[in-house]
Amino acid sequence: MRLRPDTPTPRLERRLGDWARARLPYALTEFTMFVLKQGWACLFGGLLLGAILASKAIWQPDWPVHRYDALFLFALLTQAAFLRFRLETWEEARVILLFHLTGTAMEWFKVHAGSWAYPEPAIFRLMGVPLFSGFMYAAVGSYMARVIRLFEMRFTPYPPLWTTFLLAAAIYVNFFSHHFLPDIRLGLFAATLLIYGRTRVWFRISAREWWMPLPVAAFLSALALWVAENVGTATGTWLYSGQRPGSLVSFAKLGSWYLLLYVAFVTTTLVARGALGAQRKPRQ
Repeated sequence: MRLRPDTPTPRLERRLGDWARARLPYALTEFTMFVLKQGWACLFGGLLLGAILASKAIWQPDWPVHRYDALFLFALLTQAAFLRFRLETWEEARVILLFHLTGTAMEWFKVHAGSWAYPEPAIFRLMGVPLFSGFMYAAVGSYMARVIRLFEMRFTPYPPLWTTFLLAAAIYVNFFSHHFLPDIRLGLFAATLLIYGRTRVWFRISAREWWMPLPVAAFLSALALWVAENVGTATGTWLYSGQRPGSLVSFAKLGSWYLLLYVAFVTTTLVARGALGAQRKPRQ
């Protein structure tokens, strides 16, 4: 299935690219465009993170709407705006919804297992978990879908599909089972390198193509999510068990996000199948 491009994005890219090429060296132009396109790809997550920071700064406990509920409504309206203005396709939205649901299921389990907690009250809460939390997983899915499309990514050589789905299922199950059974995450880390070690992420910033090993791309993305996690805990939006006030999130969570990104990536391939092992078609 071929994904439709963002309608306003190509025009904006051309204008920014023309402006940068006229004023900056080539390498700096490519870097500038890379940063801007990455920022555009993670727009949903950036807006949600901004809402978390802003709400923490201004919210008062006697206001008639709880902060968690306001974050839920903000995320819901933002998702609707993404679809209304075609920043995401409906095909992408369905896959993002799937990741939203699997992420919410994990939230229910982890909160009841005592891994982390949401200390503030909320009306839009189900089984002890505020409903805005699912949108944090949706933000990861949104980024995955949009970054593949915006950078015209392709992944080659791509491993057999059955191995990728098996790995994603094993990672997801281990997030639950390690509470009762031995934690196999070290084996899962090794499996990501075994299965994806040869896979290159080819991407286009402007005219030239670049590539990066897929595990490296996953690690860098996990690092960005770990930083976002620290924003969440610093604002008290959620708290990990045993985490002291003002302390950083455990680096073990970096590994958790690294693994979870493979689950998100495999879920996204349901609508980005054309990028898997594909040869680049020349631009018209």
